[in-house]
Amino acid sequence: ISLVNQKASLFKGSIKDNLLMGNPNASIEEMWEVLKKAEAYEFVNKYEDKLEHQLLEGGTNLSGGQKQRLCIARSLLKESKILILDDSTSALDLLTESKIRKALGEMDITKIIISQRVASIRNCNQIMVLDNGVIVGLGSHNELMKKCDIYKEIYNSQIEEENE
Repeated sequence: ISLVNQKASLFKGSIKDNLLMGNPNASIEEMWEVLKKAEAYEFVNKYEDKLEHQLLEGGTNLSGGQKQRLCIARSLLKESKILILDDSTSALDLLTESKIRKALGEMDITKIIISQRVASIRNCNQIMVLDNGVIVGLGSHNELMKKCDIYKEIYNSQIEEENE
């Protein structure tokens, strides 16, 4: 099982060192491949020293979105059968998040996605809606739009925000 939290955990050392924490036996090619899936390839490749680029403790020399993408890449490198994404794309713009969702969708692993964004979960097989820790809806996006007022309210409010 791999877990990617909303608060990205990176350590002082190189990007390569941080990635290898997911799989100490990973090849350079495998690292670049997961960086592509996590939409981190472009910004890592811009560094003169690429994978050897040094991170400060906590990755404080990166943006929140860059940190999240490196943590996603590290979790993909682990090649787990189950990937838990706990609001792990909250610092990303919708387009980048969409590209990551597409890449993850092509992978044959079980994904558990915890998110405040309907766009992040709307294509999931099963969506569980919680209200104060109580399950108030369970089903696909289409099913929940028909039978779960809270889900429909959240969806409509987020669609309105995107259109403003």
